[in-house]
Amino acid sequence: MPNHPRICYEIFVRSFCDSNGDNIGDLNGITSKLDYLQDLGIEAIWLTPIQPSPSYHKYDVVDYYGIDPEYGTFDDFKRLISEAHVRGISVIMDLVINHTSANHPWFQESRKGKDNSYRPFYTWKSPEEIEALGIATREVTPDTWDRNPWHQWPGNSEKYYGLFWKGMPDLNCDHPPVRQAIYEIGRFWLEMGVDGFRLDAAGHIYSEWEEHKNYDFWEEFRTEMQKANPKVYLVGEVWNTAEKIAPYFKGLTANFDFDLSLAIQKIVSKERDTVKIAALLAKNRAVFAQTNPRFIDAIMLTNHDQIRIGSMLKGNINRLKVAANLLLTLPGQPYMYYGEEIGMLGKKPDEFIREPFLWDYRQNDRQRARWMKPKYSKSKTVVPLVGQVNDADSLFNHYKRLIHFRKSNPVLANVHGAIEILPNTDNRIVAFSRKVSDREVWVIHNLSSETLTYTALYMPNELLFRTNELTRFVKIDQLSLAPYSCAVLGD
Repeated sequence: MPNHPRICYEIFVRSFCDSNGDNIGDLNGITSKLDYLQDLGIEAIWLTPIQPSPSYHKYDVVDYYGIDPEYGTFDDFKRLISEAHVRGISVIMDLVINHTSANHPWFQESRKGKDNSYRPFYTWKSPEEIEALGIATREVTPDTWDRNPWHQWPGNSEKYYGLFWKGMPDLNCDHPPVRQAIYEIGRFWLEMGVDGFRLDAAGHIYSEWEEHKNYDFWEEFRTEMQKANPKVYLVGEVWNTAEKIAPYFKGLTANFDFDLSLAIQKIVSKERDTVKIAALLAKNRAVFAQTNPRFIDAIMLTNHDQIRIGSMLKGNINRLKVAANLLLTLPGQPYMYYGEEIGMLGKKPDEFIREPFLWDYRQNDRQRARWMKPKYSKSKTVVPLVGQVNDADSLFNHYKRLIHFRKSNPVLANVHGAIEILPNTDNRIVAFSRKVSDREVWVIHNLSSETLTYTALYMPNELLFRTNELTRFVKIDQLSLAPYSCAVLGD
């Protein structure tokens, strides 16, 4: 297994695969699909929360040391980890330590009064103190639109801080017993065999007015996790600009690149590189490198909180292939959201961007997780996997070819390496080179529906990969690009 997974895959557990006919996706369902994921080329799976929780999404934990019975047992989870590792697939677990559920025993104790020993596990303040500090309201951020994070619990004169919702009170990481409890939880799962964590709301461990404390927290967290697994992988969710994300690389292995996600969505939908995507990425990577030269930029099209790329691009398969071309040729560590490889659709509210994976046509799909009635991804609107596997032109096979080429090419496969902008005056074309040590490849994308010609005084003379057979050299210095295609050139 490489030092870091080269292709990662996010699984919304409830929606992926139902193994026992109860209509809920589960751990055994994921285990049954590991061969599928391995064949696709996946090297790491990120599982959304699996711990007991009152909600369908389970981002409000009531027991950090349990597995929700809806999803299976500890034996099921251990088997999933073991079977994944046999196939060279790492298991990344979603860890939600910014907040707990209001039903968590810690909060149930904390709300009993100021003298309770669990009171300082959360942040409680009087209305007067909140007003005096000027923190009664907050500016909205991409990950939460709630402007009023302070909540009243009956029988309490003080209010508690819950950034996302009153049912998700924030933990107080200034309280040493809270930190120790978090570290013990992390080590427990690592000792079970988990390879690392996706860290929910990593930018909100401390409130906005104390954000600087987050950086030291994550450094300390990493040090503590390395006691259980020296090679632990940590990827953070920080919805912010590159300058704001950079300090998190002091402690975290990787951070998600939301800027790039939005840029890809924009240029593919417009069929024009209006954001100068290669320059944007080069600039952001330079910012990250100032904090940690070995940073990993976790790149993606969308995740479980965003409108699916399929709906963003109105189900246009040509444009979806262009999005895949970009994701799987740009530098960084690509993450795919389950179902992107078959073109699944989905719009807000959140349940409808987390619809069941389509393994087969409706009447035949015995593994579909029918916990909800889908609104967007149905057999009538999205071709199920079974209908794409043997279609050479399907989106699924397009992804599969791209993934396997990326992994086979030492420059593209490297999660580090540099990106440089190539000369180009046509905003329907994206042209950049990628370098690792003394090796270099050129990557040329056609975003548009027209055949375009890319010209350069010098370009590598070997066509290493192309997504369309009509893409070809017409002269030594001219490359004809088929519509919606990409080419990788080398010497």
